[in-house]
Amino acid sequence: MPGGGQFRTVIYYGPWQCSAQLMNYCQEKCAGSGHVLQGCMWLADVKMDFQGTLVRAGSRFGMTRCCCNYATLTPGQNAASRDRWDNIREGFRNRWAERFGAWPGEANGKPYQGHHIRDLKHGGNPTDWDNIIPFPKDIHDTLNGLYNQCYANEPPWTSTGVDYPYGE
Repeated sequence: MPGGGQFRTVIYYGPWQCSAQLMNYCQEKCAGSGHVLQGCMWLADVKMDFQGTLVRAGSRFGMTRCCCNYATLTPGQNAASRDRWDNIREGFRNRWAERFGAWPGEANGKPYQGHHIRDLKHGGNPTDWDNIIPFPKDIHDTLNGLYNQCYANEPPWTSTGVDYPYGE
């Protein structure tokens, strides 16, 4: 940074039940696009801190999966969407590194998987910056089953949770 200082990005991974604030956000988001909220999942909390010579500042951003009653893509549409992600994956990770620091990786050196917040099966954009977050493989592998619960309007994704689900 000019004048000194540095940014630090830390991602806390869920999934957790949405806070009341995030549940309201999802209700408004679904209604705004003509859909009904079926569940809400707090996927991750991204914390960005800045420490400079004169100032310390920080922000938090909850990455939330709003399970609206979106239509599902056909298998052919879903495959085409996944192909688009496969074609840009490496370049996306490189651009991420320029903005936020190195793309995170597993203990074995493999990069975290790219998780689409609005999943591709329900029309999520495979190349949108605001739709992709790095996720550890073990957690990422469980999300599809949890998404199915969320879209099916099943607990615990239909009720609110705590304001901050982790301690620092």
